Amino acid sequence: MSEAKTPTPTPPGDTYKGWVFKWTNYIKGYQRRWFVLSNGLLSYYRTQAEMGHTCRGTINLATATITVDDACNFVISNGGAQTYHLKASCEVERQRWITALELAKAKAVRMQAESDDSGDDFPSSSPRITQGGGSQNSEVQSALRTLSNKVEDLSTCNDLISKHGSALQRSLAELDGLRLTGEAGDKIRQVTERATLFRITSNAMINACRDFLTLAQTHSKRWQKALQAEREQRVRLEETLEQLAKQHNHLERAFRGAAQANASPDNKGAAGPGKGEASDEDDDNEFFDAMEEAPEFITVPADPQFHKRSSSNISGLNSELCADDQSLNEEPLAMNQESPSQELVPLKKRRTRIPDKPNYSLNLWSIMKNCIGKELSKIPMPVNFNEPISMLQRLSEDLEYHELLDKAAKCQNSLEQMCYVAAFAVSAYSTTVYRTGKPFNPLLGETYELDRKRESGYRSLCEQVSHHPPAAAHHAISDRGWTLRQEITVASKFRGKYLSIMPLGTIHAVFEKSNNHYTWKKVNTTVHNIIVGKLWIDQSGEIDVVNHTTGDRCHLKFAPYSYFSRDVARKVTGVVMDKDGKAHYVLSGTWDEKMEFSKVMQSSRGGENGTEGKQKTVYQTLKARELWRRNPLPDGAETMYYFTALALTLNEPEEGVAPTDSRRRPDQRLMEEGRWDEANAEKQRLEEKQRTARREREREAASQRTSSQSEEG
Repeated sequence: MSEAKTPTPTPPGDTYKGWVFKWTNYIKGYQRRWFVLSNGLLSYYRTQAEMGHTCRGTINLATATITVDDACNFVISNGGAQTYHLKASCEVERQRWITALELAKAKAVRMQAESDDSGDDFPSSSPRITQGGGSQNSEVQSALRTLSNKVEDLSTCNDLISKHGSALQRSLAELDGLRLTGEAGDKIRQVTERATLFRITSNAMINACRDFLTLAQTHSKRWQKALQAEREQRVRLEETLEQLAKQHNHLERAFRGAAQANASPDNKGAAGPGKGEASDEDDDNEFFDAMEEAPEFITVPADPQFHKRSSSNISGLNSELCADDQSLNEEPLAMNQESPSQELVPLKKRRTRIPDKPNYSLNLWSIMKNCIGKELSKIPMPVNFNEPISMLQRLSEDLEYHELLDKAAKCQNSLEQMCYVAAFAVSAYSTTVYRTGKPFNPLLGETYELDRKRESGYRSLCEQVSHHPPAAAHHAISDRGWTLRQEITVASKFRGKYLSIMPLGTIHAVFEKSNNHYTWKKVNTTVHNIIVGKLWIDQSGEIDVVNHTTGDRCHLKFAPYSYFSRDVARKVTGVVMDKDGKAHYVLSGTWDEKMEFSKVMQSSRGGENGTEGKQKTVYQTLKARELWRRNPLPDGAETMYYFTALALTLNEPEEGVAPTDSRRRPDQRLMEEGRWDEANAEKQRLEEKQRTARREREREAASQRTSSQSEEG
């Protein structure tokens, strides 16, 4: 009995676990079993290890009865088919289980009743509105149902307090009726007085809870209907605005057609069909609105006259791009560039798998609760939160789509080159969409070399150049005419519910043929649901890609996730402008899937934006063309930390690398092999060794300063 572990109290509705003794038979008597109460079901196992594969029995509390035998024993039965005779290690533990079971039973009964008439609380919308915002409405309804369940939990707790309080008063009254003298009588009177004070306080709380429940139940449906009406009205207004924008564009075209017909009366017969064609085409064209939080511009399909006027230019552009792509694909990548006459050298076969990620459980809150507000690099993290590559290797992963820079190097037009550079800046985030693991913090002086000259024509080198604050330098050079370098310092803060990562530093790209020099910075990364829920990553902020040679500029905006937004998630938009501010291309897409570009044929100022009073710019563009698309993940990526094909090869052992290379880190290698306990011990040893070396350097620097000051004095 002393081995039984008292379960930790948890809030109503959460999972409740603990050891309880269960009656088995007359030979074995009561046996210790692990019980789990979750979602209205009480299940038990012989050991905690069985939870993943073998359940010994389950009772649905919605149809079960709960009775108390004595101080430690209680019985749970569902009418004869299943009956559990249970015994807790003490009376306090038994009362905890009884309270948790009663709360779970009340909640299960409510859920069973709601499943029959769940559609009554939320009136169904019209098909048009439901189609546009069905997922958002379902989320709102789910949130409202959760709040309603919490209110019902409060009502159940209210009833339980009243029930147990009345029982306590009756017991005390019985004790008070006994005629006891001396110290025992004084103790009983003292307990009675305290119980009376508790009863008065409890009654006040019960009355307050009852008033709150009455108000909540009275206004709950009214609030739900008001919220639903507001959402439907918002959708209708957005659709009306979209229709007005289409009509405005149609009227502009009709006006231009009429003006042309008046200017050339000989061509009246020809002007009529042209106007009709423009009208028909406008009816079929799709209207693309800007982001809700970035109302700088709107794109609409260009007038057909621009297609005819620029057909020769566009065909020339298409042929040029196609020729570049063809020459790029046909280039003998594995050939020695200095000796083209030599035969092809067989490429090294890279690995396509790493050991599967082990399934280790960890109490996250016990580690993170003392780290709120601290910088991430100063928090001692176990490898359970890591992925088996270092930050230097993650920086090298920016070259996943190096072919965008290869194509940019072949462009004759700097504005077209800017489109490819901007797409490359966006593509660096596509590898992060499912990657919630934290890379290993590099040690001071740690390096990483990625040599892909034979396969892809480039070679990359990274080094950790500072420990506090952590900073890394990255340099990559390609035989195809470009050089990339960056210096990155990562600032991060743990905010309780989410983790903010703010990259500091500038990325430089230089093209040899045109001598164009581009720079840009990275946007902020946010990891949500750190404590509770499924982890997910969002990128938000703005990027200005600047060509310092020509003055061209591309402004990219990463839209943050918004619960109320109707836009596609992870959206990115941008405009490529020359040094005079004239727009030439519009970029659109998502940072996790693809990017497209459209050539701007005409721009004009639109109406005012009602929220900020600013005017939107309307860009008339040609049909969008795909600029970049994310490569599919390898088979089984979900068990390999969602690594891409390139990421799987980054930590592959290679001969001839430097002793400081990230591939030689023992803790990182142990984690990749699935030996996480050994990896944690090795990681702690390396970090402590680095801290000791840092303190020694600080002491030496302090002593040198002291000696220099004494000499000056």
